[in-house]
Amino acid sequence: MKEKKLFNPTGSDNLNDRKIIGGNSTNLFNLNNTKYTWANKLYRSMMENFWIPEKVDLTSDFQDYQKLTEHERKGYDGILSFLVFLDSIQTNNIPKISDFITAPEVNLILAIQTYQEAIHSQSYAYLIESLIPSDKRNNIYEFWRDDKILYERISFIAQIYQDFHDKDSSENFVRSLIANFLLESVYFYNGFNFFYLLASRNLMPGSADIIRYINRDELTHVVLFKEMILAIMEESPGLITEELVYPMFQEAVKQEIEWTNHILGNEILGITVNSTESYTKYIANQRLKSINMNPLYKGYDINPYAHLERIADTEGAGDVKANFFESTVTSYNQSSAISGWENL
Repeated sequence: MKEKKLFNPTGSDNLNDRKIIGGNSTNLFNLNNTKYTWANKLYRSMMENFWIPEKVDLTSDFQDYQKLTEHERKGYDGILSFLVFLDSIQTNNIPKISDFITAPEVNLILAIQTYQEAIHSQSYAYLIESLIPSDKRNNIYEFWRDDKILYERISFIAQIYQDFHDKDSSENFVRSLIANFLLESVYFYNGFNFFYLLASRNLMPGSADIIRYINRDELTHVVLFKEMILAIMEESPGLITEELVYPMFQEAVKQEIEWTNHILGNEILGITVNSTESYTKYIANQRLKSINMNPLYKGYDINPYAHLERIADTEGAGDVKANFFESTVTSYNQSSAISGWENL
């Protein structure tokens, strides 16, 4: 594969010639002339999703953090550590993928995603600096150095990304693309549910508010990579295959279950090793179906955390509505998107 040119004066902006990868566009942005209509809608939705974490009040969280059980604090700190890694590596890797995308309207969305990943990293830092005692903050940032399971977990994705940075082959590009899809669509959600469960008990409401903002952004990223994968499968048959995708999904699911059980186990009210396995395999099946592949895990078709959708607001109403598994994610704004915790 070759990186696209910064400006390609000999390229064609004829929509019939446009492709996600391997195209020959001029690379000039024109949202009034797009081949991928989903990209136009997604761009406008993401542009309206502006928020900053410092607008969320964490006063109650500071007091609540002291009330958490030892296991809950371990879960809170450990999940934050993992989330810091996820969005750090995304911020660095998304521009590399964009270098090979030859549909300008998709490049625009990837640029917004990169910005949003940086905001997410800022959010985790805000939580850590606001709630965690100063002598323990570095432990969260450095947790991967001492925790073998977390290190193995982050190394799986990091190595796939690094392989693509080291060698720009078609196979490495596709593996990086699927790894992005896995990260955005599978890796976050057991951690998110932990925050929502705390909020359902009137604990750490500010943290849950921030996670809801991040959750909403991640939904748009899921849609983005799903649509990119589907377009590439149509335009470049044989490049993305079940033989490549299934082993990556199986490893990701195995590691997600192992990590969640390691950091949460059966010690958190509302979470068990059984619900973790059921949810992880359920969400993996849904993600596979969204890219027109058969589910891997027979019998895992019920979401054990469906009762949390009201808290997560992934099935909400009005300007914050965002269906978890569909490709329509509507906009929201900070003043109205996060409200209603007093009704829990």
